[in-house]
Amino acid sequence: MRIFKKKGEIKVIQLLRVDHRLLHGQVVFSWCSQLNPNCILIADDNIVNDSVRISALRLGKPNDTKLVIKNVSDSISAINSGKTDKYNLIIIVPNIEEAVTLAKNVKQITSINLGGTKANKLTHPISNMVNVTDEEEKLLREVIGLGKEVYIQAVPSEQRREFK
Repeated sequence: MRIFKKKGEIKVIQLLRVDHRLLHGQVVFSWCSQLNPNCILIADDNIVNDSVRISALRLGKPNDTKLVIKNVSDSISAINSGKTDKYNLIIIVPNIEEAVTLAKNVKQITSINLGGTKANKLTHPISNMVNVTDEEEKLLREVIGLGKEVYIQAVPSEQRREFK
């Protein structure tokens, strides 16, 4: 989601990305360099209770970028209350279900970027890096039905492919 703003306008949600690796090289070097966020929100119901992973994520964030880690419900509340309006925000979630929950409950989210999901015995590939279950495909189609975009793109320099 690329939204350009004029000086003095409200900040925006620049990207909602599904990536099971959360904060790593593609996000830090490619997406952050391209979008220049001043805040990264990791919305994940599991990681909020894992102090070791939180510490590791804090070490990997860009220097001039704030890192906030919340569960999905608290993330939705913070965004909808306007607390995040002062930021150029990238949101990262580890799975499609959490991305869909955010997209359905936050009006400002207009698209979901599928960046990377793990393969397992229940999934099938829809790209080199994205593997989905039948249920996840159904959820993504629901989001599209709401008028939101779903696309596959590992890095900004890669050609964007719409999920259909």
